[in-house]
Amino acid sequence: AASDVYKRQVRDILSRLGDKWSMLVLLTLNANGVMRFSEIHRTLGDISHRMLTVTLRMLETDGMVSREVYAEVPPRVEYRLTERGRSLLPHIFGLVEWAETNKEAILSGRAKG
Repeated sequence: AASDVYKRQVRDILSRLGDKWSMLVLLTLNANGVMRFSEIHRTLGDISHRMLTVTLRMLETDGMVSREVYAEVPPRVEYRLTERGRSLLPHIFGLVEWAETNKEAILSGRAKG
């Protein structure tokens, strides 16, 4: 029973990180450092405002991204990777490298299928 709970928790974490946008947001913040919402949105291009908001909130809740609001008019909000978010990057880079290495074979298989 305890192992089932553990498996569900790990699956939940992996599914959240493996969604369409989370890794791209983390990679974008890594490449650009501190960014405002509009900069992240512009960099990613085809993400909706709502989905970016949801993704950033989820990453903040999980401790991957920090959000800082400055008392200005209009308010300025900046996002940056946390230490936990940075600790995930080598694993994301490994997945990206794997995808690049296997891209041609996978695309070829998809074209046949």
